[in-house]
Amino acid sequence: MEDVKEQQSKSPDQDDENEIVTESTAFVHGEPPQDGSDPPKVDSEVEVLHEKVTKQIIKEGHGNKPSKYSTCFLHYRAWAESTKHKFEDTWHEQQPLELVLGKEKKEMTGLAIGVSSMKSGERALLHVGWDLGYGKEGSFSFPNVPPMADLLYVVELIGFDETKEGKARGDMTVEERIGAADRRKMDGNALFKEDKLEEAMQQYEMAIAYMGDDFMFQLFGKYRDMALAVKNPCHLNMAACLIKLKRYEEAIGHCSIVLAEDENNVKAMFRRGKARAELGQTDAAREDFLKARKYAPGDKTIARELRMLAEHDKVVYEKQKEIYKGIFGPRPETKPKTTNWLILLWQWLISLFYRIFRRERVKAD
Repeated sequence: MEDVKEQQSKSPDQDDENEIVTESTAFVHGEPPQDGSDPPKVDSEVEVLHEKVTKQIIKEGHGNKPSKYSTCFLHYRAWAESTKHKFEDTWHEQQPLELVLGKEKKEMTGLAIGVSSMKSGERALLHVGWDLGYGKEGSFSFPNVPPMADLLYVVELIGFDETKEGKARGDMTVEERIGAADRRKMDGNALFKEDKLEEAMQQYEMAIAYMGDDFMFQLFGKYRDMALAVKNPCHLNMAACLIKLKRYEEAIGHCSIVLAEDENNVKAMFRRGKARAELGQTDAAREDFLKARKYAPGDKTIARELRMLAEHDKVVYEKQKEIYKGIFGPRPETKPKTTNWLILLWQWLISLFYRIFRRERVKAD
């Protein structure tokens, strides 16, 4: 009950210690990687990183490059170059890969060479020879990669942690992982206030990466509560950024993750409703707003969104009414029949002659 009361006292877009305001922030231009199943065509200069690895930059990054034993967080898509079969996509799974440079798996050697040449926020197309990928035998389990397959990667380096000993998440204590995630979240909030949405999102994604499903599954009691107090605001802040960037489907996904853990979270319901309304999913949006109003009945922003949906429905109804009117047209009016006086006169004369004829015949009889 205390959680509900706390939520009722705040607007769904009101700023607090953990979360960020969405209404008054300037839009930052950026575009997500393509959603197609085929590798992109890139015209930038080819950079040779290794005899078997080349790179073409799709989007420039910023800052320094990671050094050996840095813990890197990245999203990537991977294809077998000959068949164009896509066999991995961390964007689709919404789960960044953690890669410790110098300690990567053998099949990730070419990918690691490419990542070591990138800056935070950089997105690039990598060509990797088969001997620095899945080798002569390939992989017949998951992922399914043909033998001796050269690889194509679209990689985005979200960010990295410089650690001399190359300490991975799995080697950290619970407190260390939660603390590292919280620092990333705070860095993201600072970047958001500077209107650097994409850089803020990189920090939130790194924070979420520390709180992966495998880690959360092992937590109970106060440790789970501590982790969710960091993880859920990061998902909500990601949703706020994505709504600003008009990437509504992704925003819905992040809000749904929060609602799976906390079904009464007003901010998650409100932001998912906003994203759904932008996509034209008015019935689903109304459902989210009505549920949010149940836990925050006096909130003006929720009431405003519901009014906007009602006005939208009214406009749609009037447009449909006009469309159907144009298709079927108005009902034809019945015209009164005009009286033909000539026919009436002719009928009267015939009747008159008939009566005279009968009367004369009766007299003759």
